[in-house]
Amino acid sequence: MSSEAEKWLAEHRIDEVEVLIPDIAGVARGKFIPASKFLRQRLRIPESTFVQGITGDYAELSSEVYDIDPDLILQPDFNTMRVVPWADEPTACVIADGYRGDGAPLEISPRHVLRKVLALYEARGWRPVVAPEVEFYLVQQNKDPDYPLEVPVGRAGRKEAAGRAYSIDAVNEFDPVIERIYDFCEIMEVDADSLSHEDGAGQLEVNFFHGSPLEAADQVFLFKRVVREAAFKHGIYATFMAKPMGGEPGSALHLHQSVVDVNSGKNVFSNDDGSDSELFHHFIGGLQRYVPEALLVFGPYVNSYRRFTRYLAAPINVQWGYDNRTVGLRVPNSDAENRRVENRIPGADVNPYLAIAASLACGYLGMVEGLKPTEAFAGNAYKMKEGLARDLFQAHDLLESCKPLHDVLGEEFVRLYCGIKKVEYEAFFQVISPWEREYLLLNV
Repeated sequence: MSSEAEKWLAEHRIDEVEVLIPDIAGVARGKFIPASKFLRQRLRIPESTFVQGITGDYAELSSEVYDIDPDLILQPDFNTMRVVPWADEPTACVIADGYRGDGAPLEISPRHVLRKVLALYEARGWRPVVAPEVEFYLVQQNKDPDYPLEVPVGRAGRKEAAGRAYSIDAVNEFDPVIERIYDFCEIMEVDADSLSHEDGAGQLEVNFFHGSPLEAADQVFLFKRVVREAAFKHGIYATFMAKPMGGEPGSALHLHQSVVDVNSGKNVFSNDDGSDSELFHHFIGGLQRYVPEALLVFGPYVNSYRRFTRYLAAPINVQWGYDNRTVGLRVPNSDAENRRVENRIPGADVNPYLAIAASLACGYLGMVEGLKPTEAFAGNAYKMKEGLARDLFQAHDLLESCKPLHDVLGEEFVRLYCGIKKVEYEAFFQVISPWEREYLLLNV
């Protein structure tokens, strides 16, 4: 493969290569290297890269491995090599995996966590299929984080006063940015499909084609970089925060999931007569049982829990239903071949590899444990009681104590992930908010 990669680099006249590893937060870390040296030297990076949270702080873990911080060997996945369209010099990027000195994969890394879950499906003769939907906001540049975000000015010279869901005119307000996003996506071979305006002011959603879970996660990982860089080119920000603005809907990463039988190629969610299969109901049962305990993955930050608000386009429980957007687990209208479950709980702020891994893990546990779901819910699920943790601290405890998820995702990974989230929460807890100064400073 290295000879093919060398030929590709020469054909595209690449000067420099970004070797990327998605860290625990889904942030791109790695190294730049001249293209002439890329295939001729072994690339390394400290293992502690995967012990660092979004704040830059490290999880407090008692382990000889983390104490001595050995090097990881980076192995590029040449299937992910792309041209970087926003770079000033001819640049390529490639996603890499980390391996320890003995050749063992770094099982705490997000891509390996997802591969671990996919291997469980493969052992059963199943192949999951995933199609993500990614929401995000375009906002004015906010160079001082103490000030709230504002919607950017569109081509009409005015800001959106309110959300205009599915409005073509509202999308056209940001035509130059959107055209650049699609141009960048084409160059980077990111298969972004349809785009629509969502409920929030300046909020957009892009849908992706269904396919391999690992490839889908790679696509979302690259897409986030594309959108941010396209926005920078137009003097604005693009944000994937779960809840960037008060009073506006949050942003989600909806995951459409189905499972195919490897031998027959048929969707195991459907019987021969086109009806719902038993495995379909078990998959939903697994989501209902385990998603609340995996919520720390679907809501990875303090801000994530602000999104789970009644009547603001985000679920508050794990009810399921047919073509019902008030539930956490929606079954869209489809034929038997395309029967699927849409997990509407993950926020846009998730690591896509971990969110897909955790969602498939929940469904897998339901299938192998034979879990039964509740009856399909036909009403307004916002009128039902909340079924999700309301803060990161509670979600942390639920994941930390869920042995079945430890077994599927990996004990070492869950321990590391919970450790990182604990450090991030402690960092947040040291910050005094404007609300506290507003209502407590002179009144208590």
